[in-house]
Amino acid sequence: MVDKQTKKQLRKMANSYRAILQIGKDGLSYNTMETLDAALEAHELVKCKLLKTSPIDVREAAIECAANTHSEVIHVVGHTFVLYRRSKENKLGM
Repeated sequence: MVDKQTKKQLRKMANSYRAILQIGKDGLSYNTMETLDAALEAHELVKCKLLKTSPIDVREAAIECAANTHSEVIHVVGHTFVLYRRSKENKLGM
């Protein structure tokens, strides 16, 4: 569980990031989850964007992605959400 101060710092860091993962008309598939899991291991902090063609709501997608990848939702705004999971090898320094 990430405390408020750390969440604030992570939100600030993610502000300048570009979305690594885009979720489109196929929604949340097994391959999407595998890609997201690998991205979280490599980067710890991942920004995801839902395209307008996505059949799922952004909050639902954020919660489902967090549950399937054992990560935590840091921020949801518009069609974008940010996930964080502490990496075993690649540390952000948090």
